[in-house]
Formats: sequence, C-alpha cells, structure tokens
Amino acid sequence: MSIIGSTEEGGDEMRASQEFIKQLEELFQTYENEVKATKLATNTVNTHLYHSGNFVKWCRGEYIPGASKRKN
Repeated sequence: MSIIGSTEEGGDEMRASQEFIKQLEELFQTYENEVKATKLATNTVNTHLYHSGNFVKWCRGEYIPGASKRKN
C-alpha cells in the first residue's frame, strides 16, 4: 500500500495506489452495508455515505473539496 504524491489543488491525480483504492472500495462497501443495516434515519444514512464516498473519490483523484465554492 503505497501512497502516490498528490497535486496541491487536488483532482486529476490518484492519491493512492490501485491496490489501496481496491481495498478502500471493498471496505467502503462493507461500511455502506453496515450503515444501511442500522436504525439510523434515512437522511443520516445518506449523510454518512455521501461524505465517506467523497473521501473515496478524493483518494481516486475524482473529487476536489470545496471545488464548487472556489473562484476561477
């Protein structure tokens, strides 16, 4: 599990190795199943999955935190 260098602005570059991303996706699937199996409110489940999903996307280089708020 080696971490790959990242760009300062984020996006367009994977932040982790393919092996790590695969493991992370498997763990996310397990987490998603566990969260959905709780008695949490639907909105709470959606919030947990949305934000943790953004982290997985960030690791893949597919998400930039705050990008919609940044000025060009």
